[in-house]
Amino acid sequence: MRLIRLPIWIVFFLSAVFHTNVSAQDYTQWHLPEGATARLGKGTITGDIQYSPDGKLLAVPSSIGVWIYDAETYQEINLLVGHTGRISVIAFSAGGNTLAAGSTDGKIQLWNPRTGEQKASPRGHSRGSITALAFSPLSQIDLLASGSSDKTIRLWSAATGNYMTTLMGHTGTVTSIAFSPDGLMLASGGGHRDNTIRLWEAEDNFRVAVTTLTGHEYGVTSVTFSPDGRTLASGSKDGTIRLWNPHTGEHKAILTEHTNDVTSVAFSPDGQTLASIGSDETIRLWNPATETLKTTLTGHTGWDASVAFSPDGRTLASAGGDQMIQFWDSVTFEHKFTVTGHTLPVNDIVFAPDGQIFASVSDGKAIHLWNTDTGQLQGTLTGHEGSVFSVAFSPDGETLASGGGRGDTEIRLWDVHAGQPKMPITSHKHGVESIVFSPDGSTLASGSWDSTARLWDADTGEHKATLKAGANVYTVAFSPDSRTLASGGQNSTIRLWDVESREYRELIGHTRPVDFVAFSPDGRTLASGSRDTTIRLWDTQTEQSYVTLIGHTSRIKSVVFFPDGVTLASCSWDNTIRLWDTQTGHLQSTLLGHIAGVNTLALSRYGGTLASGSEDGTILLWAFTPIEPEIIVDVNGDGIVNIQDLVLVASHLGETGLSPADVNGDGVVNVQDLVLVASRFGAN
Repeated sequence: MRLIRLPIWIVFFLSAVFHTNVSAQDYTQWHLPEGATARLGKGTITGDIQYSPDGKLLAVPSSIGVWIYDAETYQEINLLVGHTGRISVIAFSAGGNTLAAGSTDGKIQLWNPRTGEQKASPRGHSRGSITALAFSPLSQIDLLASGSSDKTIRLWSAATGNYMTTLMGHTGTVTSIAFSPDGLMLASGGGHRDNTIRLWEAEDNFRVAVTTLTGHEYGVTSVTFSPDGRTLASGSKDGTIRLWNPHTGEHKAILTEHTNDVTSVAFSPDGQTLASIGSDETIRLWNPATETLKTTLTGHTGWDASVAFSPDGRTLASAGGDQMIQFWDSVTFEHKFTVTGHTLPVNDIVFAPDGQIFASVSDGKAIHLWNTDTGQLQGTLTGHEGSVFSVAFSPDGETLASGGGRGDTEIRLWDVHAGQPKMPITSHKHGVESIVFSPDGSTLASGSWDSTARLWDADTGEHKATLKAGANVYTVAFSPDSRTLASGGQNSTIRLWDVESREYRELIGHTRPVDFVAFSPDGRTLASGSRDTTIRLWDTQTEQSYVTLIGHTSRIKSVVFFPDGVTLASCSWDNTIRLWDTQTGHLQSTLLGHIAGVNTLALSRYGGTLASGSEDGTILLWAFTPIEPEIIVDVNGDGIVNIQDLVLVASHLGETGLSPADVNGDGVVNVQDLVLVASRFGAN
C-alpha cells in the first residue's frame, strides 16, 4: 500500500518581537520557518560586531539575521530577521534607538534594537551588496551613510529612510565608512584595486572628496576616527595599520606587527588605545600617541574578525572566524568570557542507526553530536586539521567515520560511545568528499578529489581496493545488499561498481557534474542530483533513467529517500528543500527557511525527523510522521513463532546490515531481537 509522506506542519506563530525576559535556551525556536521544529546554530558571523552607545547591548551580524546580546550577562535576547541574504554590516545610531543592518541582498533595514520593531528603511543600493554603514554621531543630524560593492556611498534620512545623495569616486568596493566625532567629515575606505581612503566634508552635503589618502598596497578593510578627531586609523589587507591626520592628509605612522590582513581597527573611548585584529589570529593593542605595541592577545582562529570597545572602555569584544565572541578586560588584558553557538557552513549530516543522535560536520575542524529529541549538543570530536566534508555511522552505530576536505585528507574512525579516535586512514591524495559504510558493515567506501573511490575494511582500516573514476568523485553510495557501489562526480556520469569484481557500468544522462547519489530502500531505484539542476531516477535493473525531476534552480546537493521508497527529499543551492513523489514525478511540497544554499539532508530512523544543513551555518529540523516497519517475528516463515525462530536469531547474533534475523530492523542482530521473538512464542 502506498504511504503518503507529507510533513505534520507545526506552525509556530512567533511574534517579530522577543523581549529581554526570553530565556537563552529559547533561541532555537526563534523565527522558525513553517514546518521546522528547531534551528541548531546561530549562523555564521558575517561582519563587525557593535556595542550600543549605552553599552547595554552587543549586536552581532550573521548569515540569518542580527543577534542582540545583553552585554553584561552575554545572553541572547533578540534576533532581528527580514533580509533575504546574509547581514554584511551593522551600525547603531548616536542615541542607540536605531540599528541599521545592510545585507548582501543590497537592502538596508532599520530596527528598534530593544523591541525588534522594524522602522522605515532606505531602499538600499540598486546594485551590489551593502558593505559599510555609519550614522552621524550627532543625534540632531538625521543622516545615515551606506557604502556598497557598487563603488558608491549613499546618504539617507535616518528617520524616514528617504534618499538624499550619492557620493562617487572610489574605483572599488567601499569597504568601510566612518564619521568624525564632530560629524563634519566622512572617511571611506576602498577595497581591491582601489586601496585608497577618501575624506568627504559636510559642506555641500559631503558631495566632493576633499582629500584622497594613498599608501596602502592592498585594499583598505577598516577606518576609524580617534575620539578627539585628530587621528584617522586604517587597516588593510597589506597587513599594516596606518595613522593619518585627517585635516591635513599627513601620514603620521605605519604599524607593522601583524603578519597577515588587518580586518578591523577600533579606538578606545579615551583615545589612549588602538585595537586591531587580523587574519594572523591575533589582537594587538597599540599606544597611538607613541605608535608602539602595548600587548598581543591570542585565542581566536580563522580569518575574518572584528573588535569593538564598550562605551565605558573597560571591555574589548572580539569576534573571530572561529565563530566565537571573546570578551577581554581592556585594562588588565585578561580574558573575561566566551560566547559560542555561531556556526560555519554545514557540509554533511548523518543520523545514528537508532535515530537518537546525529552528527554534523562543517568548514570547522570538529564533528558535533546532537540529541535528536532535544536538539542539545551531546559532544564534540576533534582531531581533523582542516574542514570536514563527510561523515557516516556504521550500521551497528558503534563507529563514526569522517572525511577531511580542505587542508586535511584523512579519514578518521571514532569510537562513538567513548568519544575517542580509533585510527586514521591516510591513503587519499586529496580531500575526501563522500564516505559511507556498506549496509552489512564490512566495508567503508570513500570518494575523493584525487579521482578515485576507495574501499576499506571497516574494522581494521585496511585498504581493499582503489576504483579509478577518471575524475573527481563527489558522492558514493552502497546498494542495500552491499554488492554495488554507486559513484558520481566531475565527469557527469554515474558508475555502478561491482564490489567484488571491481567492474563497472555507466549511467549517462546528466549534463553537468553529479553531486549526490542514493539508493531507494529496496535497491530498485537510484536517485542522482546534479549541477544541471535536475534529479534523475534510474531503474537499477534496466539501468535507464525513467523520471527526471525538474524544479530546483541551482545545483542539487543532496537527495534522500523516505522509508516508504515513494517520497524523495532533495536540497539545492537555491536555498530550498523539495519533496517529490517518485512514482509520478510530481512535486509534493517545498520547505523554505534557510537563507543560503542547502548542502545536506539526513533522515532519522523511520523518517520522523528530516535534518537539513546549510551554507548559512544552521541545521533545521523538520517534523514528519514516522513509519515504523512491520515486525515479523516468524523469522523462518513456517507460519508459527517457535524455538526454531529463536535459534535462527541466536545463530546470527552480532551481524549487521540486512538480515531476516534483525527482527526490529535496527541494523544489528542482538538481544532485543531475541526478546521480540520470545514474546510472541506460539503465535500463528
